[in-house]
Amino acid sequence: MTLQSALSASYTDLYQITMGQVYFQSGHHNDRAVFDYFFRKLPYGGGYALFAGLGDLLQILEGLRFTEEDLDFLRRNKFAPEYVDYLRDWRFRGTIYAAREGDVVFPTAPVVRVEGGILDAQLIEALLLNLLNFQTLVATKAARIRSVAGDAILMDFGLRRAQGLGGLHATRACLVGGFNSTSNVTAAMQFGVPAAGTMAHSLIQSFGDELTAFRYFAECRPDDCVLLVDTYSTLESGVPNAITVAREMEARGHRLVAIRLDSGDLAYLAKRARAMLDSAGLSYVRIAASNQLDEYVIKSLIDQEAPIDIYGVGTSLVTGKPDAALDGVYKLSYFQETPRIKLSESLSKTTLPGIKQVHRAFNGDNLFAGADVVALADEQKIPGMSHPFEAGKSMSLQTYRLEPLLHKVMEDGRMIEEPVPLDQIASYARERLALLPPEYKRFEFPHVYKVGLSPGLAKLREHMRTELKQAMT
Repeated sequence: MTLQSALSASYTDLYQITMGQVYFQSGHHNDRAVFDYFFRKLPYGGGYALFAGLGDLLQILEGLRFTEEDLDFLRRNKFAPEYVDYLRDWRFRGTIYAAREGDVVFPTAPVVRVEGGILDAQLIEALLLNLLNFQTLVATKAARIRSVAGDAILMDFGLRRAQGLGGLHATRACLVGGFNSTSNVTAAMQFGVPAAGTMAHSLIQSFGDELTAFRYFAECRPDDCVLLVDTYSTLESGVPNAITVAREMEARGHRLVAIRLDSGDLAYLAKRARAMLDSAGLSYVRIAASNQLDEYVIKSLIDQEAPIDIYGVGTSLVTGKPDAALDGVYKLSYFQETPRIKLSESLSKTTLPGIKQVHRAFNGDNLFAGADVVALADEQKIPGMSHPFEAGKSMSLQTYRLEPLLHKVMEDGRMIEEPVPLDQIASYARERLALLPPEYKRFEFPHVYKVGLSPGLAKLREHMRTELKQAMT
């Protein structure tokens, strides 16, 4: 059983079910509604986010239902009997439009659009936010790490520091972002990727001496042997003992794959260890490093020309450090054949009404032009866009090719296509990131990717704001 298949429709916040009863008892539960999923701020002070989690969401929605245990709980919590009876046969029957998983996405622009009966659309809100916010956050972190690691092997070591069973979704997201393997055995089985791991210090400590521990490990794992060399002294004990075992393995027709550094000055130790291995004729033995790595530490190691081939990244990756959460939201934009808007004292918190499409501008070199425009879905021509929050700022789109980003992925609660394999999602992410100019991928002071409103959407928002404010006076 997968984590996904273990979820039922009770995997939500109570107020979603409570609102569902209001819709049901008022007779509005099947009235058509449209909700937008978007986020307001890029994580990590970066210039982009990498969309992830859609595949999990769609597969869960296809089988989502309330169990008898769920229904008993709702009865005990005094929900109306007729409403609980209705939920027994409830299935999600909505239609979903979304950006392709692995695409590069930006604040304000809808990433997912959910259409359907308002009860259907409301009940899936918490699930959608839970999956997409977390996986997008982690996939973005993984992509940042991959961007500095070059061709080095990246291993997910984060399970023990992940937020409970969220470690499975964290692994999936880091694979979307460009990681090669994971220490998480369940994830490796489910996602069809290599399981990667070495040993802990406790194994070495449990034997009488380090060399004996290395020998036993090499006998057990002759074709996948990585030795942890910092239990006692990396340069005086660990590396010399690894060299001894590597030569013994050669005599038996095997090769030591790598040594692993897990503490100390990683750049210094890697250089010294590389020299020792090369002097021993073991240039094929690679060097792996772990211990609180993130994109900044890895960049520093590369800048120092540390000869590290493999990076094991854990805590910072799977917890999305330092941000810990993506501020994605799910807002009603259309109901009963009428655009809807949420007002706020701040224009940035005022929602965008209507049924919308997002178009990405491409320049003459077929690269992202640094502009996405949010438009009404039925707008045919979009000559330009205006800043969503600052009056007087605009951009002409006359010379750019526009590509629609939201595609139908689910209809009547069923996926339009077969699930996309994870390796294809990761490949698509690499392709899309390659189209994003480097100034948007800088860690420090990246260019701001423009997201604007089409003339039709800007006009609709202003009309509704004015109309509602007048009605309140």
